[in-house]
Amino acid sequence: MLLAREVHRSATRGFPGVMIVPRDRCTPNTEGREPVKALITGAGGFVGPHLAAHLREVGDSVTPLDLRRGPDLRDGPGWIRAVADAGPDVVYHLAGLSDVGGSWADPVTTFEINALGTVIVLEAARLAGTARVVVVSSADVYGLVAPEDLPLTEAHTLRPNSPYGASKQAAEAAALQYHRGHGLDVVVVRPFNHLGPGQSTRFAAPAFADQIAAAEGSVAAGQGAGPLVLRHGDLTPERDLTDVRDVVRAYRLLAERGVPGEVYNVCSGRSVSMRQVLDTLLAASEAEVVTETDPALVRPVEVPVQQGSYAKLESATGWRPELAIDRTLGDVLDDARRRRGAGVRPGGRTIR
Repeated sequence: MLLAREVHRSATRGFPGVMIVPRDRCTPNTEGREPVKALITGAGGFVGPHLAAHLREVGDSVTPLDLRRGPDLRDGPGWIRAVADAGPDVVYHLAGLSDVGGSWADPVTTFEINALGTVIVLEAARLAGTARVVVVSSADVYGLVAPEDLPLTEAHTLRPNSPYGASKQAAEAAALQYHRGHGLDVVVVRPFNHLGPGQSTRFAAPAFADQIAAAEGSVAAGQGAGPLVLRHGDLTPERDLTDVRDVVRAYRLLAERGVPGEVYNVCSGRSVSMRQVLDTLLAASEAEVVTETDPALVRPVEVPVQQGSYAKLESATGWRPELAIDRTLGDVLDDARRRRGAGVRPGGRTIR
């Protein structure tokens, strides 16, 4: 549980700091969930708006920071000022590069943003006396796994096989070192694949939905001259998919009840092939579509199957996934239809 604290301004620093009273001198909130001041990095991304909405729903105050409203992740002094000014009880560190395929093309920037950027946020939180930092990693740190290793627990060996996964492993190492070396209250989260309304078309499910919505729009406009060709990458991989609205519930619960220095999977505990995802979306539409593999969308190395265990998370917080995959995919397709109707792709770009 997040605990009430006393704060005072430090006279020994060149910026406002927050000193934390030891936990045995803190007073727990006995009336249930305690509202807290939250700072979200990467608040303008896919997960950020969902997390901000959930936090406000439970009564927390939220400072959302992204590239429009805050510093670049490589700007150390900027983050020191930003966190000190916000004075948060909890930092949810969501910001980073999340394109696994793109990380192969630019591994240096991927590490700068995901690994070094995490160190910069952790240092800013430490200097500001932040009570807790929730560092969002990724299940890609597990890498290639054998079928007999499934479902994956947090104790499984980390063998990332992409620059993205390796950068997240480095970020985790930094977070846990800050806990062990500085006593910073850090919880590391390993979300498996998650999806929902608002996700960029750089990811498979919203890319499928966007192409289906485009086909529907062409038919409605009387422009259909045969089936639309829906292009995709490898459809054989199986992924553990969770609705983003369930994921952000887990983040808030871990901010409240997670054990400092521990790592928690956030997942559904089930695996679904990308072929099943595509078939479900196609079945929800009457548009005439044919599918075609695009070699440009096939990754150099692919993890065949991912399936996690959320037993540790459930034990610590009581969390379980609530939203079924069919409901989530229906919402993703409806979101694509709305965005197509408004002339905006799910990546946020206006169609011209």
